[in-house]
Amino acid sequence: MSDDEKYAEKAIGWRVLIYIVLGHLLAGFIWLLFYLGSHASH
Repeated sequence: MSDDEKYAEKAIGWRVLIYIVLGHLLAGFIWLLFYLGSHASH
């Protein structure tokens, strides 16, 4: 395996990790909006 292939695998791994983290942050933010919205009228 060449260095370029190793670098590509590492880059893909980091990209997947970043997408997962950002996806969870976005989902948490949306959940927070719904949570605050549902409790705002009380």
